[in-house]
Amino acid sequence: MCGTGHQEGDRNGEVIAQGQTVPTASLPWNPHPKFAGVSLRHLVTGANTGGRLSLHHVRIDPGCAIGDHSHAGMVEIHDVIAGCGTCTLESSAIPYAPGMVGVMPADRVHRVEAGEDGLFLLATFSPPLV
Repeated sequence: MCGTGHQEGDRNGEVIAQGQTVPTASLPWNPHPKFAGVSLRHLVTGANTGGRLSLHHVRIDPGCAIGDHSHAGMVEIHDVIAGCGTCTLESSAIPYAPGMVGVMPADRVHRVEAGEDGLFLLATFSPPLV
């Protein structure tokens, strides 16, 4: 079993971009278009960074997964905030727990599976996802 630390709902964060402060909790969760049990909250978009990067909360429900996929020309960085699971980058399985950071090189197939407590990540994309 993996310790989760603070649960996602306990966080009272803010995003400050282009001189504006937005409470994180006011940003909507968006269901992933392909993978059930996965939601994204867009914290910082390419519009906020001159098209350089974007940051997103990713919530994966217990036992759910973001299946095999790749991002053409994008580097993706996962910062595990809470929960546990496994990231598989091509054939290498990487255990995910709070404090872990995983780097997905551009164009490389990867998947992320949540454990029994779910998984909560900060995902950074360069260039931006949105």
